[in-house]
Amino acid sequence: MPDLRDGESVEIKGSASRPYTVKNVAGVYSCSCPAWRNQSLPIERRTCKHIRSYRGDTAEESRLGGTLSKVPVRTTPKTPPLLLAESWDGELDPTGWHLSEKLDGVRAYWDGRRFLSRQGNCYHAPAWFTKGLPLVPLDGELWIGRKLFQRTVSVVRRHDQTSLWEEVRFLVFDAPGEDCPFEERLKVIDLIMGLNRPPYALAHQHELCEGIDHLQQRLRQIESQGGEGLMLRQPGSFYEARRSNTLLKVKTFKDAEAIVVGHDSGSGRHKGRLGALLVELGNGVRFNIGTGFSDKERQKPPPIGSTVTFKYQELTDGGVPRFPSYVRTHRDQSTDQTSLPLTLFQGEPTMAQTAVKKRRFEFVEGSSDKFWELGISGTDVEIRYGRNGTQGQSLTKSFVDEESATKHADKLIREKTGKGYVEVAA
Repeated sequence: MPDLRDGESVEIKGSASRPYTVKNVAGVYSCSCPAWRNQSLPIERRTCKHIRSYRGDTAEESRLGGTLSKVPVRTTPKTPPLLLAESWDGELDPTGWHLSEKLDGVRAYWDGRRFLSRQGNCYHAPAWFTKGLPLVPLDGELWIGRKLFQRTVSVVRRHDQTSLWEEVRFLVFDAPGEDCPFEERLKVIDLIMGLNRPPYALAHQHELCEGIDHLQQRLRQIESQGGEGLMLRQPGSFYEARRSNTLLKVKTFKDAEAIVVGHDSGSGRHKGRLGALLVELGNGVRFNIGTGFSDKERQKPPPIGSTVTFKYQELTDGGVPRFPSYVRTHRDQSTDQTSLPLTLFQGEPTMAQTAVKKRRFEFVEGSSDKFWELGISGTDVEIRYGRNGTQGQSLTKSFVDEESATKHADKLIREKTGKGYVEVAA
């Protein structure tokens, strides 16, 4: 049978009730089956029986550069000293911070001679692509375009230095080797780009944030164009090789529901309990949810056939939610809640927000105009906070018993009222 052209896919019947999808993206073959997804190899080195049955063993051996049984020896690489972002809490005033688009690409650290991933793996870029890059470190993103994350990964993780790298650009947003404030480091980047003129590298654009309204307007604009979100960089801040609140990410997560169709067992610290839920959307798309669970929920996971709510960032080209995170299980119109990621909360209130009686506190003074709400549902304490007039952000914490939850709630209320918050009608 003919091989798949770039971007084509085919359905292969497997052991599951629904067929698996085999796809070719820039010469990287993928399969939707668990055997392909759960391999620890780089994506360009993976194969499975469904890919082999379609392409044949000879074609797969040629693509992988050896026999199918040969597994390359993997060593633990040294990770680069990267600055990692925290999430914007919705309360911090971003006025005067440096604002830029959060790129939906692959984080890359240029160490002066090669690109390294966050985990320290090398991206094998052709020499013509790295021409003009300096002998000093640069921090940036390998990027093709909005909503092209999968294609970017497929290109940059190849080892054959293909001409497909012509689609990629290295967008530089920091200079880690310069011991000076962020504004000075931006000038260094502009100087490098002006003198060296690297053909495939650009300085990432920043602007000064004029306030929360400006931030929200830019976020809506970027997301409407298919962008992932925004980044905030504190003025005058230095580069730190750790997760720091001088760099904040701002993005919106969506939520949806799915039916639990299976349980994947965990490994490591989760051995003997749930590793991930196998769930199915209403359109038949299946995927795993492996994050967002408490230890208690991993010990007694949502049963097969139950409906769960999860949060995700966006859909892949194949309709699979990216970065899905478990939120709760629907049982007799009640909810079992767990911690939510700190992201902007938009849209109508969820069931958890309307079913629990809440106490609301507000702080209005000078330029501050914000609220803080707290509610208790059994052993769960949920808070929601942000600027008045917005939905704000939601965060839930679970406790072993109701007494512990009540004590924690009382402590939080004392802290807020001590900071000048005044209780109002919820």
